[in-house]
Order: sequence, then C-alpha cells, then structure tokens
Amino acid sequence: MIKKRLLTLLSHGKKYIFYNVLWQWIALLFQIAVIFSAAGLLEKAAFGNVRAKDVGVTLAVVLAALVMRFVCDKMAARASYHASVDVKRTLREKIYEKLLRLGTSYREQTATSAVVQMAAEGVEQLEVYFGKYLPQLFYSLLAPVTLFVVLSFVSFKASIVLLICVPLIPVSIVLVQKIAKRLLNKYWGIYTGLGDHFLENLQGLTTLKIYQADGEKEKKMDEEAEEFRKVTMKVLTMQLNSASVMDIVAYGGAAIGMIVVVSEYLKGNVSLCGTLSIVLLASEFFIPLRLLGSFFHIAMNGMAASDKIFGLLDMPEPDKGTKYAPKKDVGICLENVRFSYEKDREILRGISMDIEPGSLVSLAGTSGCGKSTIAALLMGRNKGYEGSIRLAGVELSSIKEEALMDTITIVSHNSYLFKGTVEENLRMGKPDATVAEMEEVLKKVNLFAFLKEQDGLKTKVQEKGSNFSGGQCQRLALARALLHNTPVYIFDEASSNIDVESEEMIMDVIRKMSGEKTVIVISHRLANSVGADAIFMMKDGKIKEKGNHTYLMEREGIYHQLFESQRKLEEYGKEAGR
Repeated sequence: MIKKRLLTLLSHGKKYIFYNVLWQWIALLFQIAVIFSAAGLLEKAAFGNVRAKDVGVTLAVVLAALVMRFVCDKMAARASYHASVDVKRTLREKIYEKLLRLGTSYREQTATSAVVQMAAEGVEQLEVYFGKYLPQLFYSLLAPVTLFVVLSFVSFKASIVLLICVPLIPVSIVLVQKIAKRLLNKYWGIYTGLGDHFLENLQGLTTLKIYQADGEKEKKMDEEAEEFRKVTMKVLTMQLNSASVMDIVAYGGAAIGMIVVVSEYLKGNVSLCGTLSIVLLASEFFIPLRLLGSFFHIAMNGMAASDKIFGLLDMPEPDKGTKYAPKKDVGICLENVRFSYEKDREILRGISMDIEPGSLVSLAGTSGCGKSTIAALLMGRNKGYEGSIRLAGVELSSIKEEALMDTITIVSHNSYLFKGTVEENLRMGKPDATVAEMEEVLKKVNLFAFLKEQDGLKTKVQEKGSNFSGGQCQRLALARALLHNTPVYIFDEASSNIDVESEEMIMDVIRKMSGEKTVIVISHRLANSVGADAIFMMKDGKIKEKGNHTYLMEREGIYHQLFESQRKLEEYGKEAGR
C-alpha cells in the first residue's frame, strides 16, 4: 500500500526510510550470527564436544551482537524520527502555502475546522505512515529474502516452505484493506463533521444559551458522537480481527517450516545445528510482516487523511493579480457587477457606482440586500464576480492580494482582538509604530484615558477582548485600523451593537477621515448616513436610489420611508425610556 503521490511530494524524506531499513537489516544479520553461534554451541554440548574456547567465542559473538543490535535499533529509531519530523513539517508547510495561495477567499471552498483537523490529526496519522509503516514495509520484503538466502544453504526445502508461506500475510492485509478503505473514509468523514459542528457550537455557545437552544444542539451532538463511537468500534473490531488472522498465518507458517526442518533432521539431511538455527529463525520470516500488520490500520487512517489533504492541495486557486493599486487618491468604480454564492441565488444584480477619491459614501438598505457582499468583494474575500470593479482605474482581479490589503482596511462589527496586550494588537496595524503614534490613535478614539488608568499600552487583552466592553473593543479595533493608514476604509456595521456614546465617537472619527481617505460606511442605522457625500440605497441586490441625504429625503422614496420609520422608532424608544 504505497501512495506514489505522497512519496513524490515528500521525496527528500526517502533517505530516512532507506536508513531505517538499512539499520534494521544490519541488526538482522547480527541476529542470524548469534543464532548460528548459539546453535553450534548447543550441538557441541549435545555430543559432549564443548570446550571453554567455544563458550568464550559464543559469548563474545552474543555480546558483540547485542551491542550492535542496540546501536542499530537506536539508529533506526533516529531515522524514523527524522522521517516523521520531515513529513510533519513539509505537509504543514504545503497546507499553509496552499491557504496563502487561496487567499482570503479560502473559506468559499473549505471550512476552517476541516483545515485545522487536516493540519493536526491528519498530519499526525501520516507521521506513522512515513516513520513506521513504509520502513517496515520495505524491511518486511527484505528480511524473508535475506533469511531464505542464508538458510537455503542449511535446508533448501524448509527455507522455500517458509518463504512461500510469507506472502499469505500480505494477501490477508490486501483483503482487509478493501473493507478498511471504505470504513476509514466513512470514519474520517464523520470525524471531520463532528469537529466542525463542535467548533461551531462552541463559538456560538452564548447565543445558544440566550435562546435556550443549547439542549437541542447537545442532543444533536450526542447523536453525532454516538455515530462516531459506532464507526470507531467498527474500526477497532476490524483491527482486532485482522490481527488475529495475521497471527494465525504467521505462527502457522512458522510451525510448518519447523515441522519440515525437523522431518529433514530425522531423515539425516540436516545437522542439529542447522535444525536449531531454522527453528529459532523461522519466526523471523513472519515477525516483520506481523509488525507491519500492526501499523497497517494506522497507515490506512493516514491514507484516508492524505485524501483529505490532497483534496485541499488540489483546490482550484484564484488567478493571482500582478498589479499594484495607488497609495493615495483611490477612487472606486463598479460597473454592472453581479455575484452569486449559489448558482440559483443571485445576490448582486448589476451594481454600478462611482466613489470619488476622498469621499464619504454610505451603502444603505435592509439586511440581505448585498451591502456586506460588496465589502467582501472589495476586500477580495469573495471571488468570481461578473462585471468590473476598479480601484483608481486598476481592475480589482488584477491587483496582488498583498497590495489590496495595503490599499483597503475593513472594520466590521466583530473585528477580532487577539489575546495579548493593547500594544501587540495595535502593532498588527503597523508593526513599526512608535509609542507616540499608538498613543495618538488611542486619543483619537477616546481610549487613551481609560488605558492610562490601567497599564497603558501593556494593558492585557483577553481572547476576543472579553475583558473590554463592546464599545471599547470597537474603539481599539478602530485605533488599529487608523494605524494601518490605507487610502480606503470600509466600515461594515462598525458602530452597531455598542453604546450610543461609543457609536457617536466612532462616527465622528469616520467623518474626520473623509477628505484624506476614501471612506465607505455600511450601517443599518440611516442616521449615520446623513453627512455622507453620496448614499446608495440598495434593495434586492440592486441600487434603487442614490444621492445625498437631502436629495433622497426630498424624493420621498424608499430611503425616506426607512429613515422616517427608524426616526420614529428611536423617538418612541427615548420616550418609553423616560
């Protein structure tokens, strides 16, 4: 069971497999020498011809063989270790490089949890395949041939019988493989699905608790876990049964060889020394293959994992851009842009808009109209759009991803804060930022005074900023974005789900940015669109109205209706709160 593509991908690891096999083979030669030496001594003892010199020579041979066997085992283990390390490093580098080539849109083709499982558990399974299984496979072929060549000079008949019995173990392995392949593919499919659902439920645990839906999800997880338990037990049962079959074949084959050589001895065709040597070495014909069988099921698991890994590595990659966008005065033009997540469900239906450099533009509309999809397209997270999107006259699809990240910064309502310190989070926006620069942006977002009462830039940040309020998290994310200092900024619901004070402060910072930067604001609250240079009112994936706030209010269209309904609702909320 050799996968050529794996060997080709990890060709530089072949030398460690060769070293492993070589050291095991040398150890076998020393073992043969010990057996023949001991058998010769026993023969002399049986006929009363033992001398002190014979005992000394045998002890010397045994001692030397033990020392060399220790050295060979240690060197084989070292080669196995190096093969394993090389495999893990190479495969994880390949997975990482593939994700980099897929870019920010990799989630369109695979789930993050599946990638994590491949890079962790899947690679670990292949470590056994390369570090243990493959060396044992080649040694299992070499050892019986070596023993046959040596023992054929003692008894060709017994040696050929033992050699003929050896292939019965691979035959049993092949028969098991046909069942195992289907079962292990099912095992890995259930395993990755269970991991995906577990991660999703863990991330959404707070939401599940709020809606008291955790019990239902727990029940579903229990059902999936039970299904996984059943398939795991099937795998273990298959392993135990196949191990029993291989034991019967191995010990049965050795017994047949022993019977033949004893028969030959009784006929006077083989000496006592030769008979003892074959009897003691008969099991060595089968032990390597029996050990191979113990690695077989882990290797099959690794093969199933490799299919998943190659599935990722074979994913089509988006065309790589080669151009750079200008560093300033970046305008944005969309012409008849269409986009679909699914073939039969179009999200954007012929969107056209011109955004002047340094302008403040608002994308408005109800949920699901395509506002955030436009942001995702501009950031390169979604590919495969139709029409044209140009940044300062350069087609978006032709711009290098790194250049795009240096051109556009997005701040969403759930911008991620990493565990560490405030300084570490800010330096993601600008790694070489000075203390003065970091303090300046913190003052702009009205967070400096609060942090000064803590530990300043060294203030600890828990995972997702859980030790900060929602408003403080958004302000810190905004400060990080300001340090990034790109010509275009997109604020996708950046002021939603936070307190009114933080929302007003954030919107004030956004308004001050316009003129120097091109700013796109996406907000469900139309009051945040009042000061925009242009407002694009969207509905059902189309732009229904466009203009500034005054113009759209005078038209009394859908913008006017939505704005008035929100205004009345906010006034009602204020009165009810008095």
